[in-house]
Amino acid sequence: MKITFLVIGKTEDSYLKEGVEKYIKRLKHYVKFEMIELPELKNTKNLSEDQQRAKEADMISKNLSNTDYIVLLDEKGQEYSSVQFSGFISKKMLSSVQNLVFIVGGPYGFENNLHTLANEKLSLSKMTFSHQMVRLFFVEQLYRAFSILKGEPYHHE
Repeated sequence: MKITFLVIGKTEDSYLKEGVEKYIKRLKHYVKFEMIELPELKNTKNLSEDQQRAKEADMISKNLSNTDYIVLLDEKGQEYSSVQFSGFISKKMLSSVQNLVFIVGGPYGFENNLHTLANEKLSLSKMTFSHQMVRLFFVEQLYRAFSILKGEPYHHE
């Protein structure tokens, strides 16, 4: 299985960038992992929220294939504990999902067609985080999920 993490824009703060890179490096011991940073929209002052969502959806869609299992990181998605999330990952591996794609949308969320296209929605918390921080939180939780599956001592319960 391969896991793809699609995000819009680059991680700007060095401390977040270092954290993301640390967990991506650790993840590569468990799974094929790729983080794709799509370019941030430019000149958005003259665009409505709907127009911005549409342009972002178009960029995201160009990076998807019809065989991808798509999970939107969305505040209205399913919440899991770390152990439950590791079970989610395990089920996807056992069900022969070839490319599991997690997507972080832009500041105004996802256009409706992406909601329709998605297989599932996942919420990291009921709280709202910056798009920069979500990247670090997600890759850490993904690493934690694999360490739980392997019975390694990273996660304590």
